[in-house]
Amino acid sequence: MSPLILIILLAIVAPLRAQTAKPNIVLILADDLGVNDLSCYGRKDHATPNLDKLAAQGMRFSCAYAQPVCSPSRAALLTGKSPARLHLTTFLPGRGDAPAQRLLQPVIEGQLPLEEITIAELLRDAGYATGCIGKWHLGGAGFGPKEQGFDTVVAGQAVTKPTAEEGSKGEVGLTVAAEQFIDANKERPFFLYLAHHSPHIPFAARPEDAAQHESAFSPAYADVIARLDAAVGRVMARIDALGLAERTIFIFASDNGGLHVLEFPGTPATHNTPFRAGKGFLYEGGLRVPLIVRWPGKVAPGVNDTPMVLTDLMPTMLEWTGLDPAKVVGPLDGVSLMRMFMGIAPPPRALFWHFPHYTNQGGRPGGAVREGDWKLVENYEDESVELFDLAKDPGETTNLAAQETARADGLRKKLREWRQRVGGQACAPNPAFDAAAHDAIYVTRDPSKVVVGGKTAAQLEAEWKPWRAGINAAVHQRPVVTPATGTIRLHAAAAQVHGEKLRFEPEPMKRTLGFWVNPADWASWDFAVGKPGKYEVEVLQGCGGGGSEVAVEVAGQKLTFIVENTGHFQYFIQRAIGVVELPTGPQTLAVRPQSKKGGAVMDLRQVTLRPVEK
Repeated sequence: MSPLILIILLAIVAPLRAQTAKPNIVLILADDLGVNDLSCYGRKDHATPNLDKLAAQGMRFSCAYAQPVCSPSRAALLTGKSPARLHLTTFLPGRGDAPAQRLLQPVIEGQLPLEEITIAELLRDAGYATGCIGKWHLGGAGFGPKEQGFDTVVAGQAVTKPTAEEGSKGEVGLTVAAEQFIDANKERPFFLYLAHHSPHIPFAARPEDAAQHESAFSPAYADVIARLDAAVGRVMARIDALGLAERTIFIFASDNGGLHVLEFPGTPATHNTPFRAGKGFLYEGGLRVPLIVRWPGKVAPGVNDTPMVLTDLMPTMLEWTGLDPAKVVGPLDGVSLMRMFMGIAPPPRALFWHFPHYTNQGGRPGGAVREGDWKLVENYEDESVELFDLAKDPGETTNLAAQETARADGLRKKLREWRQRVGGQACAPNPAFDAAAHDAIYVTRDPSKVVVGGKTAAQLEAEWKPWRAGINAAVHQRPVVTPATGTIRLHAAAAQVHGEKLRFEPEPMKRTLGFWVNPADWASWDFAVGKPGKYEVEVLQGCGGGGSEVAVEVAGQKLTFIVENTGHFQYFIQRAIGVVELPTGPQTLAVRPQSKKGGAVMDLRQVTLRPVEK
């Protein structure tokens, strides 16, 4: 072959190879960064030149939503599933119950269960190098990033002493680790999940650094934001220097809204003006977050006003890398936004939140739904609702529920139906409720209505100190999460199948006992109980119809339940069906249909036995 022909062929093949190469993904997640903390989002007292540049080169979302607090946002981001479906709805380990709280909170998962499939696992299996650098907050030993698909894991330091080289949140240390990961994997596709500890409390700044931001709402916080921006700039520069920008999807977001109340000396950290409240609340200041996506030649630069939720990023990333979510993981709560990035407007949809918890910031149990410009917030304490027209009232100052009763009733109905579909856990009345203590920290001074009014963080800190002392004193330390040990999980793959049609379906999107068309078929598990006592029985079931009656039998005890319609046989929900007493030693658990309604009884992915706290 002549040199000229070889050159011509290489000129043809190289662009084709570049077009078909799998894209890299750099996903940077900030911790408690408010929606308006970046200058590209309108903040005048924070300097963020690198993130402003990223926003100018990519798409900046004005209505990107997360969860009210960190752990559920991270779980949803990595799995594409609603925290309500995962039963991981607050930060780990959560705020304990107390007499000042009208309701008892549900016991949630204490870690992201290993059976949940993450984006890292799917990309690793597709040939990607996977790296988790920074904050995890989804479980301790045995439930960390290594167990959830990340080959390279660097936790870094959450708190460091600020110097000329390093900030107070270990930003530089994490950035160095990120640069090393990129360098080591520049010749292959990689997924880098860089989860900064910044700007979560506690944070600090050297006096000389804070002095450079003396006109800011919080000079120390402004310096922390500047350090975070510089850290992001370094990663951007490394990607550009290696010539990887054209085939690297660069995503920057935050896990929840900014901290707007006094929680630690030197706070409030920020304000989310014009939005109401912040971290720990279902109002816009707690849910809206910055989101910037850059992919040169693929994502058109500009501002996108379409409401979306970070749960959508997982299926979107899968499609971007050539994977079909339906085939590799099954139905998800998030939806792929790939067509939107191609300029095709997505169909309208409602966005839902379920947050049955009290927070350290003063938030109370509730749910929310946004449909179009309308948003409804339901207070689980008294079932009252607030209805807001976000187009006219982004600060959620005027409750229109009394004037728009039909709209409010319709949205509340949709919220409750969705909560049932995903298996959302409920609160219970608190028998030790102290109404006076409740009113003192939740009603007399409503922390969702902090008014900045030109005040500085230092001035608000002094003003809210009595309230902070009260809410700190009100909490008791009752665990509200399932511990990492003691739970017995009976997976469908380990079941003994009895009958004619019932079978284990091993496809990645199923992993379930399915084809349960004969009600005489049943399944059983043999297992051992290490610690005697009471165990709550949960089933992870899916069904496109529902209505069948099923019995769970173990240790001479029988629990029955009616299968719920989840909308799809692979839309699984966790359901607690009762409590049994188990002695130490070998046991057998059987699941037997009592009746069948519709084409099949159900799909059953798992039975879980959780120790009941004494």
